[in-house]
This record gives sequence, structure tokens and C-alpha cells, in this order.
Amino acid sequence: MLSSTPRQLLAGLRMLLVMTVVVGGVFPLVIWGVGQVAFSAQANGSQIEQGGRVVGSELLAQRFDGAQWFHPRPSAGEYDTLASGGSNLGPNSEELVALVAERRAKVAAEDGVDPAAVPADAVTASFSGLDPHISPAYARQQVERVARARGLAPERVRALVGAHTEGRQLGYLGEERVNVVKLNVALTEAK
Repeated sequence: MLSSTPRQLLAGLRMLLVMTVVVGGVFPLVIWGVGQVAFSAQANGSQIEQGGRVVGSELLAQRFDGAQWFHPRPSAGEYDTLASGGSNLGPNSEELVALVAERRAKVAAEDGVDPAAVPADAVTASFSGLDPHISPAYARQQVERVARARGLAPERVRALVGAHTEGRQLGYLGEERVNVVKLNVALTEAK
């Protein structure tokens, strides 16, 4: 008969093996399976497809250059998912104040509006630098430029912005917002 210590070690090793299989294999497979069945789109990255190919994700901003596109918020990490994060510049930072002033002047000139009318989300990055949402005010500000560049009626582009304006979460959390990636995908199909 084994002494108490080797018996306990053997029991501990068996438990380690069982828990490794359960927690390291069975549990992740069950969670993955439930995700695939119940939340397939979310579990696979909330991908946006167009013409049978993936063009983006509902969850991540991406760069859209040119007057024909709605522009997202600025990104401290240049929309790179591996470099996501804020700039760590505080509200008293002279560098941040200068950067915001530069962005404000650029956006105002591009959209043909008074610099004082440029919404805050047009000149400040989200903390992650990857937020795909902008305010409805910033989206509306871009309508004339996008319509002119695409040769579309401004009313048609305004209607697209309205159709892609999402309400508050659960009806009271956060603010209304517009997903720029989804809006630009819809814009490519607009006539």
C-alpha cells in the first residue's frame, strides 16, 4: 500500500490532467460552438461583406482617404489594430492643442465650414484609435462634400446618413452615432 504522500501526488496529477482537458479543451470548444451557433457574426469579427468579399468590420475604423468618402475620427495609431491606443496627451498638452487646431483647420477647409462649427469627434481620437463611429453632426457636416465628389444629390446622401444613424444603446446609454464603415459601404451602392 502506498504511503499518504505518493497517493496524494498521484491524485493531484490525475486532477491536473482532468482539469487540463476540461478547462483547456472541452470548455473552450463548448464556448466556441455556442458562439458559432448563437452569435455567429459577432464571434467571427462582425465582418462586413460586399460582393462576396470582406471589406471591413463593424467594430474597427479604417482609413478612408478622398473627398468621396465619409471620414472617421482621427486615430493616434493610424488605424493599425496592433498599435491601437490613445496618444496619452492630456488636455493641457501644448502638442495636443496644436494637433487639434491643425485638424480643425483641415476639416473646416475640406468640408467648407467655419472652424468653430467642427464637431469635437472630427478632431479628437477615441481612446483606442479604432472607434468606427462618428456623431451624426460630423456625418451631416460631410454630406455636401461627399455628394459633390460622388455626383449624388445631397438629399440622397443625407438619407443614407439618416438610415445609418444608430440610436442610444438600450434606448438610454451613450449617444446617437453613425458607423462610418457601414455608411461608406452603403455609399458605394448608392445611385
